[in-house]
Amino acid sequence: MPPKLPVVSGAEAVRAFERLGFSVVRQRGSHIILRRGAFGCVVPNHRELKTGTLAGILKQAGVSADEFIATLHC
Repeated sequence: MPPKLPVVSGAEAVRAFERLGFSVVRQRGSHIILRRGAFGCVVPNHRELKTGTLAGILKQAGVSADEFIATLHC
């Protein structure tokens, strides 16, 4: 069973992705586009990301939930 994803803000998610090696490419409105090599993802800069949205972002970025949670608490 996959780990339960935490409820985080868009800014917290962006910080975690930056620790994982992603860099902010650009931003349009409230959507922040991050890239690492061939993988990229779009993170909405909202106060609270729903778990389903976060799961989709992780899938898009090619990052496991375990890896993201471990990076989040650093």
